Amino acid sequence: MIFDAGQCQLGEGALWHSDRNALIWFDILGRRMFMREPGGERREWRFEDHVSAAGIVDRDRLIVASSRALSLFDLRDGSSRPLVALEADNPVTRSNDGRADPQGGFWIGTIGLNAEDGAGSIWRWYRGELRRLFPDITITNAICFTPDGRHAHFADTARSIVWKVALDADGWPAGDPQPWLDLSAEGLNPDGAVIDAQGGLWTAQWGASRVARYDAEGRFDRAIDLPARHVSCPAFGGPELTRMFVTSATQGLDDPTPEDGCVMSVPADVAGQPEYRVRVD
Repeated sequence: MIFDAGQCQLGEGALWHSDRNALIWFDILGRRMFMREPGGERREWRFEDHVSAAGIVDRDRLIVASSRALSLFDLRDGSSRPLVALEADNPVTRSNDGRADPQGGFWIGTIGLNAEDGAGSIWRWYRGELRRLFPDITITNAICFTPDGRHAHFADTARSIVWKVALDADGWPAGDPQPWLDLSAEGLNPDGAVIDAQGGLWTAQWGASRVARYDAEGRFDRAIDLPARHVSCPAFGGPELTRMFVTSATQGLDDPTPEDGCVMSVPADVAGQPEYRVRVD
């Protein structure tokens, strides 16, 4: 079940890179990015700022989101080139959850360094343009896209709500977000999320030691229990995209176990979607 035993303070941003048959993930508070092939050695890159999420450009390049910018990162030599500033004039925030969309854009959420109320926003970078989509979010999470590419989801973990919004042909929101899943009555905290090939949304639930699947109508289907308490972000991976990798965190735990903060891997009985690529040209 343990894919990588290195403990992250705040593991996040799980991303399967099919060109490299490898998982990429982050320790936001440790300011590190990792990559590991199943059975291989872990590679690590350190950054000056918090880094939290990435989108695949091609085999060798990623879009990486940091506290102050979106940058083009080269896995071959570790070089990085800024593409656009991201709330660089706001010392209160950093980046958080993010994912590439079907149209080749990159969605990225921000969050207050101390989860200040309403300090975060959801942004989209597309063909050189960075646009704020949704402001006044406390803890941005669960950015993911339906298999038909016509809808996006995102969450405010602090409110226990996952929203759904329609997209136009270029991937921009085509209306107002609507509440799609409200977990407040159950006391559950939706964190990172990914949608499988059948349209089911899998969300890591911070503090609940599980990843739960909800069908396309938002109805609870099933859950996978995990040994880490603060699970944070799932990703489908493996050659057939039938394994689920899940990051976790030791943040906020007075007595972390050896499993807390590790990356876990479990078989899934449904395949995921391949990760989309970000267009930089």
